[in-house]
Amino acid sequence: MTAFAPDSLVLNRKLPLWYQVSQSLRASILGRAPEASLRLPTEEQLAAHYGVRVLTMRQALKELEEEGLISRHRRRGTFIEPGAWRGAPRRLLGSIDAIVAQQSGERTTILAHGPTPVPGELAEYFPGAAEVVMYKRLRCDGESGEPTNWAENAVRPDVAARLDVADLERWPMTKVLRDAVGVRISRITDTVEARLADPPTAELLRVPLLSPILHYTGVTYDEAGRVVDVARIRYRGDRFSFSVTVDAE
Repeated sequence: MTAFAPDSLVLNRKLPLWYQVSQSLRASILGRAPEASLRLPTEEQLAAHYGVRVLTMRQALKELEEEGLISRHRRRGTFIEPGAWRGAPRRLLGSIDAIVAQQSGERTTILAHGPTPVPGELAEYFPGAAEVVMYKRLRCDGESGEPTNWAENAVRPDVAARLDVADLERWPMTKVLRDAVGVRISRITDTVEARLADPPTAELLRVPLLSPILHYTGVTYDEAGRVVDVARIRYRGDRFSFSVTVDAE
């Protein structure tokens, strides 16, 4: 492998393999260290790394090339585009790595964190709990510095006690919960809807008050079926779109 090393991936046989590989590699590309090589390993090396066929790997790379994240040159190899746009449409197919990929590649600022009474609109997710630990973060484009979205995460206190806030400046919450805290995530439910920017959102995202935004709610469950985290993310409507693909069985 080269200096660029993609994250490992546990494949879910219920989802297209090329899609899972493309989303995992996408997260690795957008979350790479600034000094990491722009040259990707060969198709054969990547296929061996992910445990898939070269044809599957080729399809995954084609997806990233169409998104503008990589460029492929015959005889020279495959390279990460230095100025790749991070606001491309997101596909939601139920992969944990897809959720991580959605949130990667941006500069994150921690606005606030600490215990707070369970908000009324979240009470159904934390039955019997008096409080949650709330994390508020602003994400900006890694190159232009332009704000793209801001997030509130309500985390179960026993899980938050094992969470290092510094990790949230480097990685998405989903990755921190899974890889740093060790939560065994069983599923995440996603809801995306159009809303109008309220005063805090308008100020943080630098958009006009009541302008259209995309409001994402993600509820993360552990293997016991308990809610670990409820994420509410407000995306600038002029920077993001979401697409959903449903495969017929």
